[in-house]
Amino acid sequence: MAEKNNFEEQLNQLQMIVDNLENGQLSLEESLNQFQAGVKLSKELKQELSKAEETVAKLIESDGSEKRLDPNDASAPKE
Repeated sequence: MAEKNNFEEQLNQLQMIVDNLENGQLSLEESLNQFQAGVKLSKELKQELSKAEETVAKLIESDGSEKRLDPNDASAPKE
């Protein structure tokens, strides 16, 4: 399986799918295939955003002070 694209690349792919669908030049079958791919990408992007939100929530405590995450924490952001 090919290496998973990063968030920005996936977002660009989703935008291209939306543009293709809005163009109206695709056949019904092509439109359905593009739509299905777009739904899949949308779900993957939503999961990535949820992970990012969780990380931000861990970094900011209720009083607004910053909190450092343990770099060994499995939920810490990956570089």
